[in-house]
Amino acid sequence: MIKNIASEFKQFVMRGNVIDMAVGIIIGGAFTKIVNSMVADILMPPLGLLMGQVDFSNWFVVIKEGAEAAGPYTTLAAAQAAGATTLNIGNLLNAVISFLIVAFCIFILIKGINKLNRKKEEAAPAPTTKECPHCFSTIDLRATKCPNCTADLSK
Repeated sequence: MIKNIASEFKQFVMRGNVIDMAVGIIIGGAFTKIVNSMVADILMPPLGLLMGQVDFSNWFVVIKEGAEAAGPYTTLAAAQAAGATTLNIGNLLNAVISFLIVAFCIFILIKGINKLNRKKEEAAPAPTTKECPHCFSTIDLRATKCPNCTADLSK
């Protein structure tokens, strides 16, 4: 029984689509790290400057003061160190921007793949032969009589 389960599991894992999916998940995880870094380190600092020296990662609302120290807290790290309960609006904003960038990149990728697939479909030549419904031999598309079985194809 255990050998049977192990064998079935091995067959499942070794299927091409499962391995492709695993590779996609690994690459997606690495791509997400790159996008998160781009948002946090490249996009958000200039955006914060444009909005008056605002650091989005420090946009938070204190729900409950910390037990260690009372507010006001200048940074999210200080609030968390004091044990304050916070709503981290800036972190959510960073995550939303990261999501939009990832979604846009995937959209562009899928759009490119679909464009390539359409070109392949358009490049396929029109058929020049057909199959005789009587003898199933391959004949010219313009034929009105099968050269093999002499069946009338004009009907």
